[in-house]
Amino acid sequence: MPADPLKRPALYLNRYSSLLAFNRRVLEQARDPRVPLLERLKFVCITSTNMDEFFEVRVAGLKQLQVLGSQQTWADNRSAADTLRLISGEAHDLVALQYQVLNDEVLPALAAEHIHLLTAEQWNRTQKRWVREYFQEEVQPLLSPLGLDPAHPIPRILNKSLNFIMALEGKDAFGRNSALAIVQAPRVLPRVIALPPEIAPDGDCFVLLSSVIQAHVAELFPGMRVSGCYQFRVTRNSELFVDEEEIDDLLRAVEGELGSRRYGDEVRLEIDQACPRDISGYLLKHFDLAPEDLYRVEGPVNLNRLMAILDLVDRQDLRYASFTPAVPAVVTRSANIFEAVRQQDLLLHHPFESFAPVIDLVRQAAADPDVLAIRQTLYRTGADSAIVELLRQAAQRGKEVTVVVELRARFDEEANISLATTLQEAGAHVVYGVVGYKTHAKLTWVVRREQTELRNYVHLGTGNYHARNVRLYTDYGLLTSDPEIADDVSYVFLQLTSLGRVPRHKQLLQSPFTLFKGLLARIGREAEHAKAGRPARIMLKVNGLTDREIIRALYQASQAGVKVDLIVRGMCCLRPQVEGLSENIHVRSIIGRFLEHTRVYYFENNGTPEVFCSSADMMERNLHRRVEVCFPIRSPELRRRVVRETFDNYLADNTQAWILQPDGTYVRAVPKDGEPAISAQQALLQQLSEIS
Repeated sequence: MPADPLKRPALYLNRYSSLLAFNRRVLEQARDPRVPLLERLKFVCITSTNMDEFFEVRVAGLKQLQVLGSQQTWADNRSAADTLRLISGEAHDLVALQYQVLNDEVLPALAAEHIHLLTAEQWNRTQKRWVREYFQEEVQPLLSPLGLDPAHPIPRILNKSLNFIMALEGKDAFGRNSALAIVQAPRVLPRVIALPPEIAPDGDCFVLLSSVIQAHVAELFPGMRVSGCYQFRVTRNSELFVDEEEIDDLLRAVEGELGSRRYGDEVRLEIDQACPRDISGYLLKHFDLAPEDLYRVEGPVNLNRLMAILDLVDRQDLRYASFTPAVPAVVTRSANIFEAVRQQDLLLHHPFESFAPVIDLVRQAAADPDVLAIRQTLYRTGADSAIVELLRQAAQRGKEVTVVVELRARFDEEANISLATTLQEAGAHVVYGVVGYKTHAKLTWVVRREQTELRNYVHLGTGNYHARNVRLYTDYGLLTSDPEIADDVSYVFLQLTSLGRVPRHKQLLQSPFTLFKGLLARIGREAEHAKAGRPARIMLKVNGLTDREIIRALYQASQAGVKVDLIVRGMCCLRPQVEGLSENIHVRSIIGRFLEHTRVYYFENNGTPEVFCSSADMMERNLHRRVEVCFPIRSPELRRRVVRETFDNYLADNTQAWILQPDGTYVRAVPKDGEPAISAQQALLQQLSEIS
């Protein structure tokens, strides 16, 4: 047992189990009748995508540690092997629930609204004829069936691709008697196919590519009998391995690893529920997977592909109400964004408020002859990014443009390599941060000549410069010309682009240097205030809380009498409401229309509150292995606003909040008798946006 009683493993929840619990909360949105129906389908798809990443990254990492014989454990003292055993049953239960929700709840509700996903058994004669023609004209020419024999082993199976394994009877033209064959579905084919209106009399009707292939697969094997056809999908390790001690060119190293993602080590096999055990066992053996790695499913093996239905159905009544993000009045009154920021700091709360002022900052900086330099970090930007195009234009106009591109932003590596090339060709200085530390900070720094002096303008954010994400994620952004903050931002860029030490920041906390120590100091300070009878309180809103030292400090603060409110969207390893330990700590998770992404830290500090926004969660990677920036909200008015919109609002939520129990389970909050229903996200939409 550890000498420090606050480090006992029993005091910490398992991080991987906690992540599965988050995915279960997301799936519960698909069961909520208050959520518009097409959005419920979307939540089923999101859960599927989340589970893919869980296996591609989390489970894959655990399996690697197990193979290497690693003795690494986490705060709960479970090894990789122990953790895999723990989460296997939970993952199987969650996958089964996904398909139950889809088949028993969402699809019947869609059918009641005249939106049908038809199985082969439901096709009428006319639809069967149309599907057969579609197969022969659009699908069959692209298929390459492969009989399995010593000369034709199982082909390489792409990560998460749709495949079929067939049981065959009879002999082919060469007299061969192959019992099995494989068909791989080309990725260029749509997985969801809309039937023409003239043969879909009851609204919108769709068929799945998997159903089309299964219904006509016998045509690929003339003269033989197909006794069974079963879809399957293999999930592979998708983490990129870059030996940071050996590389001399990070760009080339990442490029070289991208191809391996498609054929990484297998970690999961999904297969049709009806597949016989001898065939599923054959595949497990081929992919070197254990029985617990097999997931039998009652439906398509990739539920995320059903997202296409949302684009094919024009039913606004089954979606969330559209809204127009607000633009701060000071921005609309000023034709010049620099003038507006000189007047006052601008705090933007996305997606309720528009991201346009941030784009305007870069747009006007790119065109303004008085702007001399622009520096920016890019972690995720999306395709056809307006920000990237404006930076390219600024570089072409001769401005000093420096961009820190994070090449290892998971699943965006290829896109980031492309944008780095685009910017370099335009004359921008492109760097890739510091080897060994992901650059996760969200920063823009603009240097402008104003009369006889240079003035700095900066944007700091909790989210990415990604046009799509700003409509789906909640984030804060601060536009300021505060000299101390601007100087600190310039020092961060100096660290990322050059060598040597830099002066200590005046206002910012930064990982891997001062953020972790700064948080521990402030948590400890609140404990001392509470012991002395002074006002003390901690409120934190983050996406994940797994760092043992931070959790230990919060336990100590609770024992000292500090009231601690935590809003943690995803993984949380802290056990709240344990007598003598954490009875002063309450933890809730908000799951709703938007992905909660803001990171906000509040410390009461004896009546002189400190409020920070940050790019960092309270996880080991963010605090120790990434470049993150935590920035203070210095304006008293804006501090009050952040507290009101973040903590007062979200702690009052009784419809989308899930309350963490000491045993690691979550219970959904419900209004008490006579209490009005409160949704934090809906309240912000009503306060800050224009709902149509």
